[in-house]
Amino acid sequence: MYGIQNFELFCLSAIVLSVTPGPDTFYILGRTISQGTKSGYASVLGISTGVLVHTIAAAIGLSTILATSAMVFKIIKLIGAAYLIYLGITLIFASKHTDVLSKNNLPEISFWKIYSQGVLTNVLNPKVALFFLSFLPQFIDANQGNVASFSFLGLVYVFICTLWYLIFAGFSSGIAMAFKKNPLWIRTINKISGSIFIALGLNLAFSNTD
Repeated sequence: MYGIQNFELFCLSAIVLSVTPGPDTFYILGRTISQGTKSGYASVLGISTGVLVHTIAAAIGLSTILATSAMVFKIIKLIGAAYLIYLGITLIFASKHTDVLSKNNLPEISFWKIYSQGVLTNVLNPKVALFFLSFLPQFIDANQGNVASFSFLGLVYVFICTLWYLIFAGFSSGIAMAFKKNPLWIRTINKISGSIFIALGLNLAFSNTD
């Protein structure tokens, strides 16, 4: 379909990435706890918009590279596989102590300002751009991929991410208390997620050498 490969694996990876605690997770958590669920939803929409911007940029850029040189595209896929392994290692050795409620006392601001902050948090983060440039090519056939294939995967990722964050925002208070009582949960999630990303990166690296 549209030159897409291993779509099921892509969806699984997107789910793992979405549920892995990170800056976006704690931004949503902090806003929800400090100003209520509505503010949490505003931050979710902002973050999702920022992710969508990166998706569009990556789709256009990567499809242009693919049209120019399939070999360069395969090299990017190998670099991307290495980056996924790096992400996995980083997650496994992440700090043992994460202050879940450190943003609990954020100053109150308007719905639209929270939304804008969420957008900028992602759009101006080069790590997000790097991730999309590394992640999306892993599931595209270099001989068939085009803007539509990149865009489709990106939209699926945005949908999964947004759905999870909306659920997360709705249950943030309970989740925050659970993490506070059992901080080891975050580290456990990081280790599991990190291991999955390392396995994914290795699998993709070897498959790309065929």
